[in-house]
Amino acid sequence: MKNQEVLSSYIALDLETTGLNPKRDRIIEIGAVQIVNGKVKDTYQTFVNPYKNLSKEVMQLTGITDAQLIGAPGIGDVIDDFLTFAGKEPILGHQVIFDYSFLKRAVVNAGLGFERCGMDTLKLARTFMPVDIKKNLASACQYYGLEQRANHRAFQDALAAHELYEEMKKRFAKREPAFFIEKPLIYKVKREQPAGKRQKEHLQDLLKYHKIVLSVQIDHMTRNEISRITDKIIAEYGRI
Repeated sequence: MKNQEVLSSYIALDLETTGLNPKRDRIIEIGAVQIVNGKVKDTYQTFVNPYKNLSKEVMQLTGITDAQLIGAPGIGDVIDDFLTFAGKEPILGHQVIFDYSFLKRAVVNAGLGFERCGMDTLKLARTFMPVDIKKNLASACQYYGLEQRANHRAFQDALAAHELYEEMKKRFAKREPAFFIEKPLIYKVKREQPAGKRQKEHLQDLLKYHKIVLSVQIDHMTRNEISRITDKIIAEYGRI
């Protein structure tokens, strides 16, 4: 059975995002590597327009700027292409549930289903590396003598996660094969509803009245996002 075999074909994935919360933050870059029998077969990478300004912290961490994202497609315009690239293969990543949660939310919001198995190289690092060594992707790659790549860029991190997995598999899979078998990725999410016209107009009126400038484009906000921001403005500044 496939689910009893050591994982050798998969999609190594990494995302860069505007923050850490998949309910509120957005994807800004997708990097993925298609692996077949342990070897790179194809690659995928794209910027994604989040329709909001990046924080200074995100720009410093990733090196990605607002100017690079202005002309990029939105997540709704790239998700079909990515799913075609990924097929039905398991997803591999370093703390893979983080990337999977953002990706699944995007897929569900596009009206599609998405359930995958996966492999987490962070869990492998915590299992097989000494307790006193840092387990982030860069530190784990350095510990195993792998090529150091640019941190916090999606494609480079996806490729690094693949190389880390293959190195750990080579060292430990024969002795501990159970750790190298794909597992279901569990993240539950409901489709978010787009904001209505009256809801957008009410927020625009509040912004104009209180002279507030938002960093996010209203036309690309969900119903829940506008509701949260509207409530926050009223609580802080009052009604019109």
